[in-house]
Amino acid sequence: MDWCPEDGQVWQLVDGEPVAMAPASTTHARIQAEIARLIGNHLLERGSACEVLMAPGVTPHLERAHNVRVPDIGVSCSPGGDDGSLLSAPVLLIEILSPSNHRETWANVWAYASIPSVREILVVSSVSVGAEVLRRRSDGSWPEQAEVVSSGELHLESIGYVTPLMAFYRTTRLNTRR
Repeated sequence: MDWCPEDGQVWQLVDGEPVAMAPASTTHARIQAEIARLIGNHLLERGSACEVLMAPGVTPHLERAHNVRVPDIGVSCSPGGDDGSLLSAPVLLIEILSPSNHRETWANVWAYASIPSVREILVVSSVSVGAEVLRRRSDGSWPEQAEVVSSGELHLESIGYVTPLMAFYRTTRLNTRR
């Protein structure tokens, strides 16, 4: 983590190159906060030892020394990190997809899939109601295509969580019932 400047900016290390992340839109931030709150409440109600963190650092399994990625949300069921600055053994990683970060987000998703502890990766849209879920199979492989959820319930098997997809959008203009 010596490469990361302390300038208030969020940085990722991508193949050995520091990359600054753009500030999130208000809609992106609202979705991120709502998902973290909902999942955190779920874990608390279950008495789970798992924790949810916003913007944790994670290291892909491949090229570990040259990569630290920052998902929007991470859930780990293992205490502590490698050095206190990285999320140890994440089981669920969540990205909020914006039009301006589509390529970078999906590059991160495939890097996350290399982390042995990750069971699921959730990508949530910030411009329309929708999500894509990648779920590791019992043999350790990943599907070629994500499961698309555009309405109804969203299932996160890694943490035993089921919620209406619309709950993630409660505080945004995308929630027509607001």
